[in-house]
Amino acid sequence: MNEISIILIEDHDLTRMGLRAALQSHSALKVIGEAANATQGLKLLETAKPDVAVVDIGLPDMDGIELTRKFKRHQAETGQTTTKILILTMDHTEDAVLAAFAAGADSYYMKETSISKLTEAIQATHGGNSWIDPAIANVVLRKMRQGIPGESQSSDKTPKTVKIEALASEYEQVLETYPLTQRELEILELIVAGCSNGQIAEKLYITVGTVKTHVRNILNKLCADDRTQAAVRALRSGLVA
Repeated sequence: MNEISIILIEDHDLTRMGLRAALQSHSALKVIGEAANATQGLKLLETAKPDVAVVDIGLPDMDGIELTRKFKRHQAETGQTTTKILILTMDHTEDAVLAAFAAGADSYYMKETSISKLTEAIQATHGGNSWIDPAIANVVLRKMRQGIPGESQSSDKTPKTVKIEALASEYEQVLETYPLTQRELEILELIVAGCSNGQIAEKLYITVGTVKTHVRNILNKLCADDRTQAAVRALRSGLVA
C-alpha cells in the first residue's frame, strides 16, 4: 500500500514535533513537510500537494479556518483536489466546528483524542470519508440539517450553508438495487439526531436487537463503516433533510 503523504501546519513546536514523531512511526504514513504559520502552510500546501494536511485552528498570522478557505479556493481554481484538510484543535465550540466545515474542511479532530485515533482519522480522510470527532458529532450533524450559519470572518459573499453533495455513483447504485425501507429511513434520521440504539428502540417501540439489525442494513446500503459516516452520507445525499 502506498504511503499517505502528510504536512503538519501547527505553530507550537513541541506539539508539531510530537505529531511528526508519532505519525512517522506508522508505516503507512509519511510527513513530507511542516509549517509553523498559515502563510508558510498555504505555500507548502500549494507546492507539496500532500494527500492530507493536518491544520491547527489557532495559527498566529491567520486562523486555520481562513487558511482552509483560501486553499479550497485555490483547489477549485487549479483543479488540484487530491489534498484533504483535517482540522486539529482543542476548540469544540459550535461556531468553530461549523465554520471549519463551511470553509471546506474534510475532517475535524480534537487534540485530546489518542494518536492511534488520529492515524485512523488521517486514513479515513485520505479515503474520501469525513472524520467527525465523536465529541462534536452531534453538534455537526444536528446543525448540518438546518444549514450552517454565515461565515462571518470571511469577506466573500458566498452562500451561508453547507454544500450538500450527492453520493458517489457506487453508493447510488447500491441504493438503487437495495433502497432504504421506510423504517430504515426513520432510524437513519434518529442516527443523524445522535440517538443511541437504546433511544431509537424506545422512540420506535421496537427491541434493541431489531434496531441493530436495521443499523447494520443501513451501513451496508450506504457502504458506511460506522454510524457517523452513514449520517454524513445521508445528509450529503439528501436522504435526510
